[in-house]
Amino acid sequence: MNTNSPTIPADVAAHVLHQFGRGGIPAGEWHEMLITLIARADMERAAKLTAAFPDYGGAVLLAKYADDGLAMLQDIAAGRCTRCKQDDGPITPSGLCEPCAAPMPLDGVA
Repeated sequence: MNTNSPTIPADVAAHVLHQFGRGGIPAGEWHEMLITLIARADMERAAKLTAAFPDYGGAVLLAKYADDGLAMLQDIAAGRCTRCKQDDGPITPSGLCEPCAAPMPLDGVA
């Protein structure tokens, strides 16, 4: 299963972090149950829930299955770039700052 999510909002990352006991902020009762349901589901049902709720599903799967998933969620929740860990520039929907989202070509010519 792919643990990359195209967009995980900061509040969703914070809700999932709270459910996994890693800080964050508490979610409302409905979203708390959704996070728990996705986390406890088998892979087939987790995929179906992720299709219906891509932001929460992607965040839960990232937390459960990616090696650095919780750290990535902490960066997203804090508004930091998930690649360079800086928070001084605009963050794109993919979780990267603008320089990391459009890196320089290998030959160094833009």
